[in-house]
Amino acid sequence: MRPEYSMHRETRTQRAKDDVVSMADSTITTDDIEGELFKIDRIRDVLVRRESELRYMMDDIQLCKEITRLKKELQKLVSIPDNDKSSEDRQKEEELLQQIHKLVETRDFLVDDVEFERLREKEEDKEMADFLKSKFPRNMKKKGVPTRRAPSRAQQASSPFAKTGLTLLKECCGFTCSIM
Repeated sequence: MRPEYSMHRETRTQRAKDDVVSMADSTITTDDIEGELFKIDRIRDVLVRRESELRYMMDDIQLCKEITRLKKELQKLVSIPDNDKSSEDRQKEEELLQQIHKLVETRDFLVDDVEFERLREKEEDKEMADFLKSKFPRNMKKKGVPTRRAPSRAQQASSPFAKTGLTLLKECCGFTCSIM
């Protein structure tokens, strides 16, 4: 290979590299991009968790409504004196009790699922915190890597969304609900 051809080829290669223009702002670094992608990923995770909580709450509300409806129907049958009840009334009463029992069991499974999800999410959060500490040991706060701050008591009281799904389920059908 001739030396001048080799030199000419190297110059063309360097010129081609110089002509490559990045879509990114020239002031943004790869670390900045990775940090922003990480933030977006964490926001997505929070939204997925919130969607899951809302679905659990909707299921719980539907179960509570159905239990309430069945209990009202049962109450009407129970208010009939035993002497005046027909065999159909007794059978309907038994069916209602079984349906209510089945719905209560379903709701118990739902509450167990919510608790399992909460524990799983807590473990995921712990693993993520450990990962972040290892990846950004000194500059976690300086770089703006998202850290999850616990809401104050005032924020929890003012926002209906600050409570976890489990807390809402307990309030709805646990300790304070008229259904149970």
